[in-house]
Amino acid sequence: MWLSDAQKIGVALTTFGTLFMFLGVMLFFDAALLALGNMLFLSGLTLIIGPQKTFYFFARKQKLRGTACFIGGILLVFMKYAFIGMIVEIFGFLNLFGDFFPVVVTFLRQVPFVGNLLSLPYIRPIVDRIAGSRTSAV
Repeated sequence: MWLSDAQKIGVALTTFGTLFMFLGVMLFFDAALLALGNMLFLSGLTLIIGPQKTFYFFARKQKLRGTACFIGGILLVFMKYAFIGMIVEIFGFLNLFGDFFPVVVTFLRQVPFVGNLLSLPYIRPIVDRIAGSRTSAV
């Protein structure tokens, strides 16, 4: 699958947005870094899947609670309530993107070093619970 130039820029913006959000959390919930990370993440997501698909993703009836929490968390971060905003935003993020976690875990299990790490005895049950995989009784 080849990416267009706009999608490549979107991947870079999403990556930088995630990095800025991580730095904002590591620097004791710096509201400026968190706000910048949120803007980069959303603009990158829009460039990756397109504006219309982004709108339809966030406006689906099943995703309205997640969308409200995610956008509410972003607004709280913009109003300098960074800690509360990030908690609300994470709740919305999990509601919005929780369906993708099994796909991500399946992909990560295919990666050479990470797959071995995810198969360790104490980590495997946690990853299986996240991925939603079932173990047979036999």
